[in-house]
Amino acid sequence: MTFVQLIDCRTSRFDEMDRLMDTWVEQTKGKRTATHAVVGKDRSDTSHFVEIVEFPSYEEAMRNSGLPETERIFQGMLALCDEMPTFTDLDVVRDEQLNPATSRQFFERAGRAGTDAVFEGFSDDYLEHDPANSGEVDLEGSRQVYAGWRQAFDLAFRVDDQIAQDDRVCTRWTLAGRHKGDFLGIPATGQDVTMSGMTWHRFRDGLICEGWWQYDRAGLMEQLGAFGE
Repeated sequence: MTFVQLIDCRTSRFDEMDRLMDTWVEQTKGKRTATHAVVGKDRSDTSHFVEIVEFPSYEEAMRNSGLPETERIFQGMLALCDEMPTFTDLDVVRDEQLNPATSRQFFERAGRAGTDAVFEGFSDDYLEHDPANSGEVDLEGSRQVYAGWRQAFDLAFRVDDQIAQDDRVCTRWTLAGRHKGDFLGIPATGQDVTMSGMTWHRFRDGLICEGWWQYDRAGLMEQLGAFGE
């Protein structure tokens, strides 16, 4: 179970503490078990800071605490605090990454749901970047591109991997389908095909507002016999 520790402290020497944290990061490379750390400053009290540190489990957190480097940094931290910091230990019971879930929903619906449902999580001013197109494509253009793929293939996406950072989500996916209609001048072959690719989605206000696509179209064309023998 994911474990999170909240460290609540007050300090008028944050710059020194920040450098201390940089030292800990450097000294614990290859040893630390923390996977994510966020430091926030109280908007109403500039001496009040909260650090949120995430670990894969409580046991991993304890292993991290046992590192000699962690103990040395902790003693240095105490010296910089205006008062004794407090620690809150939390087992994570709900963890929702909302933007990745919206991207995943798009891929899970594609090929199975109607166009309106597939593009439900997109903004009205959505822009798409795809090397197969001559330029940017707006939301209506993206709908038309999708309709073309649906006309040419019975298809479904499998989400293989996702990462998220700030307002962006990258999804690595595999498409599997059967060629049932004209595709770039190639008439239906009935051929089962697969294609791998990656898509970056940018989010604004919880909606997908921009997308970048990269995929192995040459490999797909080869499966359809476009290049001959």
